[in-house]
Parts: sequence; C-alpha cells; structure tokens
Amino acid sequence: MKVLVVVQARTGSTRLPGKVLMPLAGKPLLVRMLERLQAARTPSRIIVATTTASSDDPVEELAKQAGVACVRGHPTDLLDRHIAALRTTDCDAVSKIPSDQPLLDPALVDKIFGTFLEDPSYDYVSNLHPSTWPDGYDVEVMKREVLEAAWREATKPMEREHTTPFIWEQPERFKLKNLTFDRDLSMTHRLTIDYAEDYELIRRVYDALHVEGKPPFGLQAILDYLDAHPEVFALNQKFAGVNWYRHHLDELKTVDASRTRVPEHERKAPPK
Repeated sequence: MKVLVVVQARTGSTRLPGKVLMPLAGKPLLVRMLERLQAARTPSRIIVATTTASSDDPVEELAKQAGVACVRGHPTDLLDRHIAALRTTDCDAVSKIPSDQPLLDPALVDKIFGTFLEDPSYDYVSNLHPSTWPDGYDVEVMKREVLEAAWREATKPMEREHTTPFIWEQPERFKLKNLTFDRDLSMTHRLTIDYAEDYELIRRVYDALHVEGKPPFGLQAILDYLDAHPEVFALNQKFAGVNWYRHHLDELKTVDASRTRVPEHERKAPPK
C-alpha cells in the first residue's frame, strides 16, 4: 500500500501571516517540516497542498527547493485540496499532516503509518481522538476510498475546512484506531505554531537542538530541553490547549469542552 502525505500550507494565516516562511536554524519553517517528514522510514510520497492565491507562490517555491511536489487549490476547502493532491497519484492511502508542526518527530509518523499498514481493516489511524500527544504532533492516515467518501458526502463548512471530521465523527461507520502517548500532554505542551510566542519557543528549541546534517531531534529531546528550560516552556503557556475545536463544540459529537481552551484575548468581558 502506498501512502501519500499531504502537507497543507499557506502564507495567509490570520494569526501569524507567513509563518511557514519564518526561519528556523537558517531555513524556512516549511522546509524544516518537510525535512522531518522525509526522515521518516516508512516509504511515502509527499505533496504540499497550497492555495491558488498569488501570495502562496513562495510556498510552491519552497516545496520545489525541498524536492517536493505542490498542488494548488481551494483556500478554505482543505478536503478538496487533499483530494486534488491524492488524485495526482495512484496512492492507496493518504495522510493529513499540517505544516504548522515543525517539531514533529519522524518516529511518530513511522509508528502511526506502521499501525495503519499492518492491519488492512483500519479505515483511519491517528493519535488525536482523543489526543494525548503534545499539540503540534497530529498525524492522521486513512484509506483513499474513505477520504473520497468524505469529499463526496461532507457538507458542513467545518468538515470541509478541517478535512477529516466527517470520518472520525462516525466511529459507527468507519473502523478507527487511536495511538496514545504514555501520558497526556495535549493540554499542557504546545509545539505547534499559530502565535508569535509559539514561534519564539520553536526557534529556541531549534537553536538548542538542531545539528545540520544529523537526523532530526526527537520528542524526548524536546521534552528534556523544555524541562531544563522552564523559561522557554513558559513562552506560549497562555495558549496551551487552545485549538480549533473551541469554535465548533456545538457541532462536534466526539469532542467536548475538556479538549480545548479559549485564549484570554477571545473571551468576552463579563457583563457589568
């Protein structure tokens, strides 16, 4: 079975515009992310999926620099963009991995892909339903026909934008598998990038741990570094546990308010 990894990337982030272009140890964030995926041992093909906006021309150029193909499609219908990428290949399965995860451990990619490939009965394998890994460690992989079914049938904007909710919200229809970490760090450790504080933490981790030409540093090295440098760990703590679920709790059946948090700047002032 051939696995396609689709990396969704764009420059038009509302919270931190151009984040995929920001430097980490001398290279753009997207390139560092792609290097980590290329270091995974499970054979796969990688495609960057960006938008048709001219502002995303640099994303296509960075993909080319990293030796990775690029497809361009709808700005907000990520499900459509994933299908467009998948249909350029003959791959039997597809993985969704966001570009805002430049600290992702290639060993986790291998673990999830390996679990999926070992049992052909699984329709979808991930590590985020429920999540126990640090935020920024999301890996999902599913059968081609399962993503095609979601593309044909999903109608809610949330299902189109976030690609896979149509699948994991239906455990009675699809055979799902979830891989857990040895403890729950999902609401305490934030290794993704949405805010300037996230970038500062990730930049410091790269400056401390990255060695050019050596295999990518893994999750345990990151956790050890953050334990030893509480001032770095504290940089983005006010955003720990903040994720997109908070906007859709009234629509989601399998996620409740315990799995997300509203940042202070989004909270409404109490009535006087």
